[in-house]
Amino acid sequence: MSIPLELTFRDMPPSDAVATAIRDALDRLAKVSDRLQRCVAVVERPHQSQRHGQAFHVRLELVVPDRVVTVAHDPGDADAHENVYAAIADAFRAARRQLQDHAEIQRGDVKTHAG
Repeated sequence: MSIPLELTFRDMPPSDAVATAIRDALDRLAKVSDRLQRCVAVVERPHQSQRHGQAFHVRLELVVPDRVVTVAHDPGDADAHENVYAAIADAFRAARRQLQDHAEIQRGDVKTHAG
């Protein structure tokens, strides 16, 4: 089953290769979490720093039935990547961890503490 993907490029031209990398990563993620309903992805290259070159940022919103999982790195983060594919991989790794944590809570494998 193919998960609906809404992909936006900001401050950079659209790229078929980047779109394919995101679609492939989303397909791999769908094998881990069969509850994924939709994905919104934003890839941006906000500015060029004289010290660090061009930094790419990937923001993901993954919709599951009872939650929206958001993965984003602020442009000021030390996690900024000069390679768009590394930024994509890191964003999907973080999304996978969040989805796995959420699934464990839903199954009751993890106790939640009252606040």
